[in-house]
Amino acid sequence: MLARCALVAAAGAVAMLVLALDEGSLEVVAVGLMGLVVAAAGVWWFLAYRGAVRVVGALLAIAAPIALVVLFAYHDLWPTALLLFFCWSAALALARLALRRARPERRPDPASVTTRPEKPVLIMNPNSGGGKVGRFGLVERAERLGAKVVLLDPDDHTDVAALARKAVADGADLLGVAGGDGTQALVAAVAAEHGLPFLVVSAGTRNHFAMDLGLDRDDPARCLDALTAGEELRVDLGEVAGRAFVNTVSFGVYADVVQRPEYRDDKAGTALNLLPDLLVGDEGRRVDARVDGTAPESLTAQQALLVSNNPYGSPDDLGIGGRRPRLDSGELGVVGIRVEGAAQAADLAVRGSQSTGLTVLTARQVEVTSDEEEIPVAVDGEALRMPTPVVVTLRPGALRVLVPRDRPGVAPVTPRVDWRQLVSLALSHGGPAAGPDSEEGAHA
Repeated sequence: MLARCALVAAAGAVAMLVLALDEGSLEVVAVGLMGLVVAAAGVWWFLAYRGAVRVVGALLAIAAPIALVVLFAYHDLWPTALLLFFCWSAALALARLALRRARPERRPDPASVTTRPEKPVLIMNPNSGGGKVGRFGLVERAERLGAKVVLLDPDDHTDVAALARKAVADGADLLGVAGGDGTQALVAAVAAEHGLPFLVVSAGTRNHFAMDLGLDRDDPARCLDALTAGEELRVDLGEVAGRAFVNTVSFGVYADVVQRPEYRDDKAGTALNLLPDLLVGDEGRRVDARVDGTAPESLTAQQALLVSNNPYGSPDDLGIGGRRPRLDSGELGVVGIRVEGAAQAADLAVRGSQSTGLTVLTARQVEVTSDEEEIPVAVDGEALRMPTPVVVTLRPGALRVLVPRDRPGVAPVTPRVDWRQLVSLALSHGGPAAGPDSEEGAHA
């Protein structure tokens, strides 16, 4: 029924275009797409150039949407535009809901209930996340629950992995981290090496790993409930050149930007200052990638390459709020970006994941090469340099993660709209749809 309603809404949008030509429906679509193209070109010029071109790009990126609104209002096209937007938005929302219900994602293996750890050791960074450790009283709460807390000195560079190994040598039966994803990865590697459970406390800035584990990012103290009422998940652990990572490894533009010392204090300013040289200037570094032993043409001369520990739900959601629906699929996610100019930037803005400038794959192993012997690499946001070729692999189920039984959980990932499948679903006869993971679907 949802699929049928989605098709009706889509048909309504098309019917409006066909039946209301005199009212400017085609103009609405054409002008809207043109505005999107102009805005995307403006964003490209703003990022890739300096001086007058950057100013023009910023003006276009801002003025194009405003001009659309003024044009629609002046020609009295806003009712048509509003109706088209409503019909198409309803069609997409219903389509995604129908596909999500008909094709439920296979969820991770059920968590297993564990016994309470006797000698847990938690490493905490008091500066992480703007001081979340102190603000939420994590040290005191952890100690009340029987954990030993090792507090890092913000003024002293500490070998976190060495601290974790010392804790294991002293008899720790659980290792945990209250800090950023980079620190978590270092301690997670030691926990996996010794087969110990690992506890994630969401005290970092963005906490991507915690989010994809279904933990509470707003109240990191809730993560400590795992010490008394916990269950265990088996998740994959990424490795790049022998170093563990829990989220992503980035090559190209982003890796170059985070290498700069000033980036930590002024992220936006540093990026805007460097991007012109990195995107179109002499400093632009391109990388090539081989996936599972093959070298697809779509992954040559990439400006940016991101390899993730398990694929993200959608390449359209790779921003701050992007999610990985699973952490135990045994596969790496691979996203490559190559934009040569304003035209390709506009194509990427209009077509999204279908653009030729964006490549999305999954792999078991990724080998990154370059003309240089050593390249910058950002591992969970940490700036490193590694000799080429850089090999990224995955250790399936290598990490035992202890999580609270009561946690928010992972939000469902919005599926990509497949209209052919939607039509097939709409034409199916009554009863619940048989998805590939359902019992009925299995029999089919």
